[in-house]
Amino acid sequence: MLAFAPLHAVTSAAATVVTWLADTLAPLTGGAATAAAIVLFTVGVRLLISPLTLAQVRGERRSAALAPEVRDLQRRYADDPGRLQSELFALYRRAGASPVAGCLPALLQAPFFLVMYRLFATGDGHTHLLDEKLAGVPLGWHLGDGLTGPVLAVFGVLLAALLVLAWWSARRARRAAAATGTIAGAPTEGPGAAVLGWLVPLLPFTTVLVGLVVPLAAVLYLVTTTAWTALEQAVLRRPQPEGIDAR
Repeated sequence: MLAFAPLHAVTSAAATVVTWLADTLAPLTGGAATAAAIVLFTVGVRLLISPLTLAQVRGERRSAALAPEVRDLQRRYADDPGRLQSELFALYRRAGASPVAGCLPALLQAPFFLVMYRLFATGDGHTHLLDEKLAGVPLGWHLGDGLTGPVLAVFGVLLAALLVLAWWSARRARRAAAATGTIAGAPTEGPGAAVLGWLVPLLPFTTVLVGLVVPLAAVLYLVTTTAWTALEQAVLRRPQPEGIDAR
């Protein structure tokens, strides 16, 4: 029990925030107040880590600007993968770019998702939240808890949204790899490149698989945060006019 005391404390704090938001939104959203509170809670989380997202975008633009040099190194050291890897990391270090900086926002979101899952999967001292509903479906329910019309409709809409967002993110990952000449920090040519090139674009679809097994509240969190990421990509990663410094 002691090992989980910090997690319990954080979950209790999250429950307090969600409950307060739901009470505030109730006059406007009625029975969907808790679902709306989860959406606002998620937006708040994303706003908290927005400075890291901005740093990630700047890093991606620096990486894209290095694409010609990356391709030149790939041609020069095509027969020496070890030397190629070291030269690539040296290039990124000199330019102040990091091909793996994009992992940070996703890693920082993981604890919040864990808290949301724990809150609505176990109640964790706030069992009243498990009974709150979205379109008649309890937020603590999983997809298999009741294969009725409302359950299938609510989960179906949210999972379809996750699928579309995953497809969009996968397409963007392929374009980013083509622009920077790297996949997850590794060159697009050389040992393992084919596997990475196949695997990385599939990673966004893991959200759909997760959505199949977590409570409705956690699915709502996933849809909101993934949609926020897509909005960020559309706004922050739009093409820059020539001559504009990405820094």
